[in-house]
Amino acid sequence: MVAIGLACLAPWSVAAEQDKATFYDLGRPASEAEIKAMDIDVAPIGAGLPPGSGTVHRGRQVFAAKCAACHGPSAIEGPADRLAGGHGTLKTPKPLKTVGSYWPYATTLYDYIYRAMPFNAPQSLTPDEVYAVVAWLLYRNEIIPEDAVMDAHTLPAVQMPNRNGFVPDQRPDLPK
Repeated sequence: MVAIGLACLAPWSVAAEQDKATFYDLGRPASEAEIKAMDIDVAPIGAGLPPGSGTVHRGRQVFAAKCAACHGPSAIEGPADRLAGGHGTLKTPKPLKTVGSYWPYATTLYDYIYRAMPFNAPQSLTPDEVYAVVAWLLYRNEIIPEDAVMDAHTLPAVQMPNRNGFVPDQRPDLPK
């Protein structure tokens, strides 16, 4: 009796395996809202920056509360990477790669902080907090004045000291 039952299941089993080869029946297509929620990258020209703004003063406060444990109170003393200083060190035997000495775009700083920081709670900062921390770090690196306000319009306009320190991507299909 068991043999007959198994023999009856065999054709179904083969058909099921053939279906799996073309359709796995796992998950569902993502909705536009789900795709938009995951599309958080920011391009060097500023595409993808969200609404919001931040000041150096507010950034100092947010940094003290959420970043200083790893990067130190002035962004140079912590156990994690130094974020300020390093001017003129890239061509030395011991370059100090910081926001002010190495990074080519200020928008990349926003993108990285928003996606990956703080280390213990990535993506927990609001856009206003990220703009503020970016403003404070740019100020600490003597790139913007203390009264500057960073937002989706002002941040892409910031000229980083090492903007031309990288080899440009020559692929014709990429935006310049």
